[in-house]
Amino acid sequence: MRSDEVLSRLVEHGCEGRVTSIHHLRDLREEINGRYRKGQFNEEFYRERLANFDFRVPDSLPEARSIITVAVPRPQSLAVFTFNGESLALIIPPTYVAYEETREKVEDFLKSILDTERYRVVRTALPLKLLAVQSGLGSYGRNNLCYVPGMGSFCQLAAVYSDLPCEQDSWREVRMMDRCRNCYTCRKSCPTGAIPSDGFLLRADRCLVFHNEKRGDIPFPSWINPSWHNCLVGCIHCQRVCPQNRDFLNWSEDREDFSQDETTLILKGVPCDRLPVMTVEKLKRLSLFEDLDILPRNLSVFIRKN
Repeated sequence: MRSDEVLSRLVEHGCEGRVTSIHHLRDLREEINGRYRKGQFNEEFYRERLANFDFRVPDSLPEARSIITVAVPRPQSLAVFTFNGESLALIIPPTYVAYEETREKVEDFLKSILDTERYRVVRTALPLKLLAVQSGLGSYGRNNLCYVPGMGSFCQLAAVYSDLPCEQDSWREVRMMDRCRNCYTCRKSCPTGAIPSDGFLLRADRCLVFHNEKRGDIPFPSWINPSWHNCLVGCIHCQRVCPQNRDFLNWSEDREDFSQDETTLILKGVPCDRLPVMTVEKLKRLSLFEDLDILPRNLSVFIRKN
């Protein structure tokens, strides 16, 4: 099987992909480490989000010859809470819901294709946005998100190592979308000033996402205005105004409704073993169960706003 056949099968499955040589692991490592040495990453952000990537050929597949990078279109989701008789619908941005399940589906699909030719796949621990951009699968937006043609930023990335040969390497330099060069819409919409005017590296310490994904016992910094919050977790300010996402803004699939009693229990931080089974199931369907500790802090912001 050739790599272009694999990519065609991915397209038939509603995805997009690229196959690049395993030799580019060192390029990925140098891109991250080089920017760190230049002081382009906030130290706290680097330790929490970038320091644990693994750029080594996996011991479980020492004969790896390629990296297969895949983009899967993903919708927004909604969590609707009832409090004081009013409904509060909060967005969960693309990729948060069923992130691990989507990654496993990609891996299983690639295995099903390649197993017949006795090729193997192994999961990676690589910087997926950077990998997607350098593989030619997507481009950075000014907001540091990866945009894939036909998906905008409403996509989830996944990557595997394989011993599949890479006949045509699509590797390229890091680049920002051409349409971003004279567009500053996302920068103007970002209330925290996290998006710069001269490139695509965020001021990560100013990003709402960085702060509302922290442990629930860590309060929001005093400089964050409560009115800036717009999602139960994550942030969608810059994605909502981006012209490249115009066709996807109304795409929402998963929705769960939480009653007044359920909302109250979540706000109080009631532990999972004391929550009603039905509430736990709702949280699991929205992939919020593992983040239960951050919900009282994040949700209370919107309750106070209303």
